[in-house]
Order: sequence, then structure tokens, then C-alpha cells
Amino acid sequence: MKVDNLTLSFWNKIVLNKVSLEIKPGEFVFIIWYSWSGKTSLIRSIIWDFKPASWDIVLDNWGVLYGNFSEKFLRQYRRKIGVIFQDYKLLESKTVYENVAFAMEVCNYKEKDIIKKVPEVLEQVGLLLKKDKFATELSGWEKQRVSIARALVHDPEVIIWDEPTGNLDPKTALNIMEIFEELGRLGKTVIIATHDKNIVDTYKKRVISFKDKKIFSDENPWNYNL
Repeated sequence: MKVDNLTLSFWNKIVLNKVSLEIKPGEFVFIIWYSWSGKTSLIRSIIWDFKPASWDIVLDNWGVLYGNFSEKFLRQYRRKIGVIFQDYKLLESKTVYENVAFAMEVCNYKEKDIIKKVPEVLEQVGLLLKKDKFATELSGWEKQRVSIARALVHDPEVIIWDEPTGNLDPKTALNIMEIFEELGRLGKTVIIATHDKNIVDTYKKRVISFKDKKIFSDENPWNYNL
């Protein structure tokens, strides 16, 4: 993934200022930040929830995200990126299976593909035996795993995890991280935005830090240090 000269503003207030970064295929990267430095805005710009004032966003060997594209193009683009949000965004009226299947239904996958793929990703995150449980019956770490499964169901090239361990105890956080270590070994590009010093210092990957709406430092490997 490559981001060139990305600038984002709201009501004439700059949120991100000429951000440029390149993350190579299969790379594992932590993003850390000072408060209000634009981390979430960067993620939402990448998935096109926010429209930057200027930008080039390129997924490896796939294409550039420009302003003049169709809804079909945007759906195809978003399939290439799996995003796991901090608040899970699960549908409480649906079961674990239905929550993951819904992510495929809205992208017009065929029923036979849904039936095949959903159990695969639930097994990958260790939740196949809980496929018929409702979201309200799950623990926090189980909800996190459903969110991960939903992000993986499109077999994305890039996986972005926003503040993954904020609601988890240290042992559970490390267990969850094992899933992402495996995804990295399988060649996925993994980007984790976090405040968790323990996770960053344990895994010793490339660390990009943000400050004052810009990239402040970019080191590989590096410990957590703001």
C-alpha cells in the first residue's frame, strides 16, 4: 500500500497534512500517535469513509483510488482491505455466523460461496463452535474475534486493526495477536494502530508514529516511544 501526499480537512481545519507512506506487501506495521494526531482519520480515508482534499492511495498491483469512481469500483476496492474497528460494530440481533455472512451478503456474494467461506474464517479465529451464539452472549474477546472473522471473509490483501487491545487483558491481547502473526506469515499486509506499549515492544515490528497531523518518525524495528 502506498499513500502519497494525503491531506484531509473538515470545515477548513486540517486533520492530516501531506501524509506520505509506503507499506510493502506482507509487511507488519504498528501505527502509534499522540492524541488527536489523525490516526483514525487516516484509516477512514484509506477505506474512503472520509474524502481527502488531495491524495493518491494505491493498493499493491491493483489500482489507484481517485475521485471519479463508481460504487462498484468502491466495493471492489474495499474488499481488498479488511478493517477491524475498536467498537466491533456487530449486529446484536444476529448470530456469530450471520454477522460474518452479512459482510458477504452486502457485497453480493453467492450463497454457495458464503456457506463455504464463513465456517472457514470462524475456524481460523477459533469460534466455529460458537457460530450459533448471538452477539449479546459473547465475551469481549469473542466479539473481537467475530470482528476479525468479518474482516477476513473477503480474503483481503491488507488488514487494518484500530486499537485492538484497549478492552482486553494482556494475556488475551497476546493470544489475539497470534492470529495476526499467522496472517503476516501467510503474506498479508498487517497494519495495527495502537496505544498498547506492551504489544509494540513485544513484537518489535516497524513503527510509524504521528504527531501534529503528520508522520513524526518511521523506524524498523522500534519500541514504543512517544
